[in-house]
Amino acid sequence: MAERLSPEARAEALAELTGWTALQDRDAITRTFTFRNFQEAFAWMTRIALVAEKMDHHPEWMNVYKTVTVTLSTHDAGGLTALDVRLAKEMDRIFGV
Repeated sequence: MAERLSPEARAEALAELTGWTALQDRDAITRTFTFRNFQEAFAWMTRIALVAEKMDHHPEWMNVYKTVTVTLSTHDAGGLTALDVRLAKEMDRIFGV
């Protein structure tokens, strides 16, 4: 099982990620991705779904038209882990950050 990041490791990870912020009410990070249209948003989600499945680590996300809001936290660990950071970096890479 993955272990929760220390406060120092969490701060370091957030400094490396573009556009991600810590949630105030739980040990998780969030980001909103905006696309040109629904088709691009859904295509990105499909690509991420394949990555997440290979990692066996699945995001919480919501899609409304061209906007996808993602929250990452490892439920088994009860908070943010290296898996979340890795998935966030993959999301950014595929988004083109």
